[in-house]
Amino acid sequence: MMKNRPLQLLSIAFVLLLTASCEEAGPGGTSTITGKVFVQDYSTSGNLLGEFYGPEERVYIIYGDGSAFDDDTRTSLDGSYKFEYLNKGSYRVFCYSNCDTCASGTRAVIKDLEITSSNSTVEVEDMIVRR
Repeated sequence: MMKNRPLQLLSIAFVLLLTASCEEAGPGGTSTITGKVFVQDYSTSGNLLGEFYGPEERVYIIYGDGSAFDDDTRTSLDGSYKFEYLNKGSYRVFCYSNCDTCASGTRAVIKDLEITSSNSTVEVEDMIVRR
C-alpha cells in the first residue's frame, strides 16, 4: 500500500493541473470587470434635461459566447458596477437604453471584452444610456 502512495499523489496532482488549465469564462476565478453607466435624461419632447452617472441601473453579463445573460447587478450611487471572481475568457456586458425608433422601446448597449490573465481587473468603457 505504501508503494502506491506516491503514484496516487502524482495522479491527484495531474488531475488538479488539468482541471485548473481548463478554466472557462464564468465564475470561480480571481479577476474582476468594472465600469460605469452614464445616463442622458431626456424629456418626452426630446430635450436633454441632464447627464449623470446613473444609480440603480441594471447591468447584465454573459459568460463566453452564450445568448442569455448569466448574472446581473445594479449600479451604485456613482453609476459604477462590478462583476467579481471571474475566470479568464470572453465576456459581454450590457444594459438597456430607451430608444424612440425601436419597436420595443429599448435597445441594448453592449460591450464585449476579454479577461486575459488571472488576478486582473478589466475596466469597461462607460455605457451611455438614454432615459
